[in-house]
Amino acid sequence: MLRLKLPTDPRWAKLVETNIQEVLTDHAWCEQKAASNAISIVVQNSEYPDLVTEMLKLAQEELEHFEMVHEKIKARGFKLGLERKDSYVNELYKFMISGGSRNQRLIDRLLFSAMIEARSCERFKVLSDNIDDEELAEFYRELMISEAGHYTLFLRLAKELTEGTDVDQRWKEWLEYEADVIKNYGKEETIHG
Repeated sequence: MLRLKLPTDPRWAKLVETNIQEVLTDHAWCEQKAASNAISIVVQNSEYPDLVTEMLKLAQEELEHFEMVHEKIKARGFKLGLERKDSYVNELYKFMISGGSRNQRLIDRLLFSAMIEARSCERFKVLSDNIDDEELAEFYRELMISEAGHYTLFLRLAKELTEGTDVDQRWKEWLEYEADVIKNYGKEETIHG
């Protein structure tokens, strides 16, 4: 369904399991950034009522996920650490169209967001299938389903709101670019690392 070109090596989940505190902190901040991204899309594109409605719902859901991860952190006796830089997302950001029309930039922002959600969904599946911690395996299974919904939401909105961009072709370009980027990741105890 996700059509990602390069799957995550399941051994990454075992690496993550060696430092649950780190991955939970990183994950919490990923959820916060996803909520902020949705709000930013609203701020920059408020003339699209359906987009605003969808992004507001998404921002609320992402904040709920942030809270859920924070509760997992506290329940395990950890503290939410400082915000983490997400090099993977920063690499993807470089591929976004910076020129072009306002609509082209919106479509690319939606595809950028879809890509992050797709990889997060895939990573959550790898975690749910490969870690020994049954509570976290179930938690990530539930979040995987949610991330899949976010991925499809962003793709649907891109197709609905386009004013001339060939969304399918641009999505193929995103998939190719992401495959090149992700080759350098999967070696750290972070969601995208």
